[in-house]
Amino acid sequence: MEKYSIDFNDYEPKYVQIAENIKKLINSRIIKDGDKLPPIRELSKALKVNNVTVVNCYNKLVSEGYAYQKMGSGTFAKKREIVDCFKKEYSKEIKLIKNKYDSNIIDFTGESSRIVNFPINKFKKVINEVLDRDGAEALIKEEAFGYSQLRSTINEVFWDNSLNVEDLLIVSGAQQGIDIASKAILNINDNVIVEKPTYAGALSVFKFRRANVFEIPIEEDGINIKKFEEVLKKNKIKCFYTMSYFQNPTGISYSKEKKLKILELANKYDFYIIEDDYLSELIFDENIKHEPFRVLDTNDRVIYIKSFSKIFLPGIRLGYIICPEEFRESIQNSKINTDIATSTLMQRALEMYIKEGYWIGYIDDLKNGYIKRYELMKKLLNEKLKDYVAFMDPRGGLSFYLNIKNKNIQSKELFYKLKEKGVYITPGTIFYRGLNLGESYFKIGFSQVNEDEILRGIDIIKEELQQWHI
Repeated sequence: MEKYSIDFNDYEPKYVQIAENIKKLINSRIIKDGDKLPPIRELSKALKVNNVTVVNCYNKLVSEGYAYQKMGSGTFAKKREIVDCFKKEYSKEIKLIKNKYDSNIIDFTGESSRIVNFPINKFKKVINEVLDRDGAEALIKEEAFGYSQLRSTINEVFWDNSLNVEDLLIVSGAQQGIDIASKAILNINDNVIVEKPTYAGALSVFKFRRANVFEIPIEEDGINIKKFEEVLKKNKIKCFYTMSYFQNPTGISYSKEKKLKILELANKYDFYIIEDDYLSELIFDENIKHEPFRVLDTNDRVIYIKSFSKIFLPGIRLGYIICPEEFRESIQNSKINTDIATSTLMQRALEMYIKEGYWIGYIDDLKNGYIKRYELMKKLLNEKLKDYVAFMDPRGGLSFYLNIKNKNIQSKELFYKLKEKGVYITPGTIFYRGLNLGESYFKIGFSQVNEDEILRGIDIIKEELQQWHI
């Protein structure tokens, strides 16, 4: 108990001082990863503080990733993973290049449609028509669950009027949709299954909810079903988060057979599926059919999330969520607690844009623009990088996920080397929870770059990879 002793100062809360001392002990390995921390009463008695102070200290350690709790067993030390530090540094770097345009930078990290020409004049015309039609109401009227006409139009145009509109809510993009769904169905220490690797934003949400996350390896047509069911048999799972089309980062799309099997398991083991229908508008191969989990679901097990931001305008921050009837009220409450309402003018403009048929034409133009870049990047990968990387053809979406053949090359190091040359990639470690996982992978996208930048960027990546072979 002596190592926990501390001389308290008068200007910081005692629980903060105790937590900082324990963090130092963990970082210096005096307390090892997985060691059980003292029981609350025992530590409070030793430090002459009340029980609440120690409870607050342990909660702070858990929230900062320095500890984890097991129901009925206590609190355990957790060594802070280096990968978390890199994720923060990477995020800071990417924000800098997004906020400052530099023609010398080749940005392979983007995941939204900024380069393909957006029909701004048409959208401007729609906004003016909305303002003429609705006047001030378009700016001041708020509907907590979304503009009712937009909800109805989404149901009519995208779902052939098959939904109960009460189950459809407008949200501010997919990230908020994941957050709202998680708040509605997850409690502390609930169990969640995710794909391995997966979208970093979803991992952040589940970490914030203090859920226990199980990772299941992803294969060419979806997760490994055998390993998936092994986890289901041993643990009470609350939900499974999946990206059914062009999964981020791998680019895989689920086969119908695996979707049906997962839906069957959801009913058998009583869990729900959070489906992030990511970029399914950008299917380039006619052999890929758009049949999301939500369409195949017969037992109301799917929470479906769709964002317009990735393929439309990132700045409008709009999407929608379709919830099972059982969770309708809790998801509605979660939406209200997250924000009072989503931008009403943008909702009305988007509704008119879809209703007037502009949406279909825009998606066709978008696909035509992206197919050219997709085919160019695939051609260059096969011709120039075949000796250095392996990859699976995604047949759609906005990126390629590359496996480095030389296992001495780590994607984090490659990121720093390429950054010096003005080329930005996404290292695979971003998409994993664990330490040093995904080091053999990196992702490059073609949504933020033109054809000339793709050519130059691939050449620079080749030059750098060649250096490691000398």
